[in-house]
Parts: sequence; C-alpha cells; structure tokens
Amino acid sequence: MSFNNLDQLYRQVIMDHYRTPRNRGKLEDSNLTVDMNNPTCGDTVRVQLKIEDGYVKDAKFEGEGCSISLASASMMTQAIKGKKVTEALEMSKLFSNMMLGEDIDSEELDLGDIIALQGVSKFPARIKCATLAWKAMEKGVLDE
Repeated sequence: MSFNNLDQLYRQVIMDHYRTPRNRGKLEDSNLTVDMNNPTCGDTVRVQLKIEDGYVKDAKFEGEGCSISLASASMMTQAIKGKKVTEALEMSKLFSNMMLGEDIDSEELDLGDIIALQGVSKFPARIKCATLAWKAMEKGVLDE
C-alpha cells in the first residue's frame, strides 16, 4: 500500500471515530472521573472509568473539540476497556512516545485504530489535542 493510500486510510479511521465516537456519554457507575482541557485550542474532555480489581471494566468520555481530540478519546476508551490498569498506562506511554515521533513497536501492545493518529506527530500544535484524553486517564489512575 502506498504512503498516500495509507495516509488516506488513517484519515478515514480518524474521521470515523470523530463522526461515530465509541463510548461517548456518561458512565453512571464510574468510580473515577477526570476533567481536562486544552486552553490553547479549547478542547475539553471528561473521562470516566470504572476500575475494579486492577482492571478498567468500563470507560466513557464526554467533551467538545476538534476531530483529533474526540477521535483520540474514542480510540482510547475502546482500547483500554478490559485491560489491566498497568496495561492502560503502558499504552498511554507508547502513545505519548508515538506523538513525540519516536518509533514504537505496535506489536508490543495492540494499539488497533490508535496507530491512525501517528501522523499527528508531524503537527506539534495538534499533539496536545491527541493526548488530552490519555493525559486525563493517566491523571485519574495515578492520583487514585
């Protein structure tokens, strides 16, 4: 697959998550809620998690912002559901490294659709958009 075709595929995946977000809404039985915003561009996110026995049993988000921010939140909640909290944090670390332009071993942890956000690393102003929900999840889990 050529670079242009791959880039187009990634854009389609991002727009799909933006237009049809997974896990958007309130999580009524959450035991962890974190609100974060990106004052630079106005993106806001509320991440709600239900954590039991060291696992992310459920995850949802609410918020407003650009396609990158909301698609990333959708992808993150989808990816961390059912994972150990330690795995979710490792995924977040890999994602942050990817946003910094570092080569990552996507086989190490299955990033699924998240790999579509890799191109954001070429646009430094958009990195905060992509990492907002991830930073909220990290803050909630680490402050718990």
